[in-house]
Amino acid sequence: MAEKKLRIMVIDDESIVGKRLKPALEKTGDTVEIFEDGKSAMARFDEQPFDIVVTDVRMDEMDGIEVLEQVLARSDRTKVIIITGYATVEVAREALTKGAFDFIAKPFKPADLRAVIERAARQLRQ
Repeated sequence: MAEKKLRIMVIDDESIVGKRLKPALEKTGDTVEIFEDGKSAMARFDEQPFDIVVTDVRMDEMDGIEVLEQVLARSDRTKVIIITGYATVEVAREALTKGAFDFIAKPFKPADLRAVIERAARQLRQ
């Protein structure tokens, strides 16, 4: 049986991050949509739920913790992976306590994120 393709949303206010991650994550045939702010990402999420949301923590208007809370309020299946250049134990603990699937510090290699997405995908299939 072929594995279902994932719908992955990446939210990062640095456009270079999305540009780098999109081709790396699409290699496996998954659908990837990139957003530079949480508000437009959540509007899209309301139209079409995603399996996995990868979000930066530090963003204007809506930060990654707010994105995490809003995604989980809309969908208890979606796995949220937090990425940040400001990795502190406090932020990581808050994200994980509020239900994030995992937490990755920048800079990271696309393969590192892919590995976390694979773990999330395995959980989704259970």
